[in-house]
Amino acid sequence: MASHHRKPRSAGTRVAGIRTPALATAALTSVALLSQTANAAPSDDGKPSLEEVEKKVDDLYRQAESATEKYNAAKEKTTKQRKRTDGLMDDVAQRTQKLNEAREELGSYAAAQYRTGASAPDTAAFLLADTPQDYFDQNQLMSRLTARQKGAVDDYVTEQSATMRQRQEATESLATLTDAQNDLKIAKATVQKKLSDARELLSRLTAQEKARLAAIEKQRQEEAAREAAELARQQAAEQAAARQESGGTSAGTGSSSTTPSASPSASDDPSYATKAEKALAFARAQIGKPYVWGATGPDSYDCSGLTQAVWKAAGVTLPRTTYDQVNAGTTVSLADALPGDLIFFYDDVSHVGVYIGNGMMIHAPKPGAYVREESVFYDGESSIHSVVRPA
Repeated sequence: MASHHRKPRSAGTRVAGIRTPALATAALTSVALLSQTANAAPSDDGKPSLEEVEKKVDDLYRQAESATEKYNAAKEKTTKQRKRTDGLMDDVAQRTQKLNEAREELGSYAAAQYRTGASAPDTAAFLLADTPQDYFDQNQLMSRLTARQKGAVDDYVTEQSATMRQRQEATESLATLTDAQNDLKIAKATVQKKLSDARELLSRLTAQEKARLAAIEKQRQEEAAREAAELARQQAAEQAAARQESGGTSAGTGSSSTTPSASPSASDDPSYATKAEKALAFARAQIGKPYVWGATGPDSYDCSGLTQAVWKAAGVTLPRTTYDQVNAGTTVSLADALPGDLIFFYDDVSHVGVYIGNGMMIHAPKPGAYVREESVFYDGESSIHSVVRPA
């Protein structure tokens, strides 16, 4: 999922309220140089370099995850629309049955008028009339009907009008369902194509190249984790200094805080802290389970499927997709992030993880990977889109 063509970082810069440690920046630069030195040169046979393959695969995984969120949205829309359409179709069937019964009853009234001396009823005219009342008016029978019979005519007219509206609504709902199903097919095909392309690229690598690729990714993860740890130490020192300057009365939370809390108890809202503890306990229990696109558990997850399940365990219902989850709460700065908050990534908001404190999160990273703890800087600070407190 993650694209590794990161922008160089400069010491002392701030991203979403958090200072980038110079030590970690230098370490990441070393990794980038190591990677480029080892892999940038193309092979003699014209094959793409390992660096080029890695970038292409990462781009494909990112595109696949973006398509996965579109698939999730289309699937949710299709499910809701199918339920609505089925309900409308059932209603139409019931109304049609009632309409037929009412039509038969009105036909019997017309026949009764004939038996009492009125003109013979024209059954074809009755069935083709716009409304029963039109038919009875045309045949000068309305004046002969009893109050009960007139009431039946009125009921029939009302039922007929409602049935026509219901049929129109059902037809429109069915068209919407067809469109949603087509969107679902397109999104599914897009995900499968991106993943297939990535697998095809990886299949061309030798065992030695795959080992080198895995080593590079592991080293990047370690450096990102060290960056998060250095950041936490920096901010802890800043918070301690701030408390000392204020006579030890600083609460260390709220908008004035520059420290991501390591414990939910730091929240000003005890109820949020309690829910966050339950959410994080569930999240940690999912570590090691595979990423599977479109999955919502319990054996596998995609990124938004995991965060939805995590907060469901705490009694909070989140929407299915990252696009909706990003709006399901209060946006806070990364500097004020608390464990349990959701961290969203990329301009298209196509990835999400659950913050656990000290610059770390638990997330379902990408196809072929497993739910794991990782630095929120795993793909560079510029990839972080926003932080949302969901409860």
